[in-house]
Amino acid sequence: MSAAPQSPGNIGISISESPDMRFFGFTDGHLKDAKAAFAIYLLSSGATLAYGGDLLDRGFSRLIFDLVLRYRPREEAVANFLAWPVHATMKADDIRGLDEAFRGFARLILLALDGSPIPCKEHRTVPANTVDDRKWRVGLTAMRRLMCDQTDARIVLGGELDGYKGAMPSVVEETLLALAAKKPVFLVGGFGGCARAIAEALGLADRWTGSRDIWEGREQLHGRIAELNNGLTLEENRQLASTPHVDHAITLTMAGLHRLRRTADQSHIGSASNQQGPTTPDERESNDHM
Repeated sequence: MSAAPQSPGNIGISISESPDMRFFGFTDGHLKDAKAAFAIYLLSSGATLAYGGDLLDRGFSRLIFDLVLRYRPREEAVANFLAWPVHATMKADDIRGLDEAFRGFARLILLALDGSPIPCKEHRTVPANTVDDRKWRVGLTAMRRLMCDQTDARIVLGGELDGYKGAMPSVVEETLLALAAKKPVFLVGGFGGCARAIAEALGLADRWTGSRDIWEGREQLHGRIAELNNGLTLEENRQLASTPHVDHAITLTMAGLHRLRRTADQSHIGSASNQQGPTTPDERESNDHM
């Protein structure tokens, strides 16, 4: 009997609106469908989703929480990381209420400014005017570093290149952290935005009329295609970076994740076999005469 397929692991997921969606033929409805489709496939495969969300009623956090209730109702299948600047001005009662509502199928992970976890019961609300630009940069980078440490791969789609509060656009920083940590990255570029810009900087996608040459972090990406380390061939990564078909992007992403898992499982089996010594007297005697 063959072994059951293994879970793809903990997957960091960054799917958000980009200013280019209309040019590429997408609307907010298409983006919501893409979010749901990726989440459904990942949850169905046994993955745990990690997301740095803001808990807005219409945000991705609420969407994937609803999907967990439908597809994995008795498992803790989502980790929602909240950087200090995101949760610091929220009411303590609201944080505790959300923690209780999602307990058992999702974790709310509140972080201090330095990225260390804070128990929800110890949350303290601060005045909005105390959360300045520096604290946004420090807090968001700290959250993204922790998420990178605690995830096995990252999927990115869309994302803004402007109007960010951190050190650089969120998807760019998350991608650079993953590359530095040798974590697999899947660039879904069909919706434009950060994901497409990163794919262009890597040489995976062609330039278009809205392409930009100047944005924070771009110069750190040159020549790093091989570091995507995502189980896909160069041609498959090019397809992922430009396909307008969400189903195709999901198929490529899931194929890469399962190839990585299969390779890891085979390496583990091979390592275990090499470490295992002879188990019978005949085997030991045979080895002694080699």
